[in-house]
Amino acid sequence: MFCLAPSILAADFKELGKQVQAVDAAGAQYIHIDVMDGAYVPSISFGMPVIASLRSCTKKVFDVHMMVEEPGRYVDDMKKAGADLICVHAEACVHLDRTVNQIKEAGLKVGVALNPATSLSVLDYVLPELDMVLLMTVNPGFGGQKFIPYTLDKIRSLRAKCREMGLSTDIQVDGGVTTGNVKTLMEAGANIFVAGSAVFNGDAAANTKAFLDIFKEWEEA
Repeated sequence: MFCLAPSILAADFKELGKQVQAVDAAGAQYIHIDVMDGAYVPSISFGMPVIASLRSCTKKVFDVHMMVEEPGRYVDDMKKAGADLICVHAEACVHLDRTVNQIKEAGLKVGVALNPATSLSVLDYVLPELDMVLLMTVNPGFGGQKFIPYTLDKIRSLRAKCREMGLSTDIQVDGGVTTGNVKTLMEAGANIFVAGSAVFNGDAAANTKAFLDIFKEWEEA
């Protein structure tokens, strides 16, 4: 199943609740929330108070992308704020296995994110424990960047690896995703698509529906 995860980092913050409700009503399955600490990535975004305030706006999956150093410190607080899935960067965790299990023990779904130049081999021993792998298709920290072409091969390799292991792990992609390239990403093996500018620049509901129409067309073909 293909799913859209609009990234609220690209939303109009003065209308944040309304924009979340707009993409929810249009059919988006996830709400992608980028948490940045100014250390792991240069930018600072938002944290638990904003997430908690948005929780009443929608029942869709809160997909919290932790771009912070040692994200295990915040698992319980993110759960209280309303997170459904916490995705941590392998590069930001001293003990990745410990962090993965900490999220699972909190009763949340767990994902691991990899930057473009990070090898898939870091997942060798944790992949069976994961609900999702997020492959960054830009370098993290800023919205509106261009898609890095070589990450397509990485998506294909990960999907092949999952098949070999008999896993149905979700593969999410984040960075430069548009209606113009999403079919190529689908062909490569991704099934959850983070889109920020491509959703929130202009009519968020109409842009959401444009993605979902592509997914529907593919599934019916």
